[in-house]
Amino acid sequence: MGNPVPDTKTPAIVAFVMVVVGIAIAAMHGLIHGSLVGGIIAAAGAIPACIGMWKGIQQETQGTLALSVTAVLVSLAVGAVLIVLAVVSWLH
Repeated sequence: MGNPVPDTKTPAIVAFVMVVVGIAIAAMHGLIHGSLVGGIIAAAGAIPACIGMWKGIQQETQGTLALSVTAVLVSLAVGAVLIVLAVVSWLH
């Protein structure tokens, strides 16, 4: 038959991919200068990660929940750093 439980790790993986895309966009402009667009994309990775957290809670799977919480924290942290670097770069 098939696996009756849907894949709950996909939203966290999407979040990590969004973080990598945000960093790649920032790297094109110079990573130390940050990037507003890259920061927004990286921070937006928290959205699918929160969906993964909700699925992990509903299915009571601790691995999915832990991966999704990590994805939320990484997304928000990287997004914040890239945005702050961009703002600081603009102010100079």
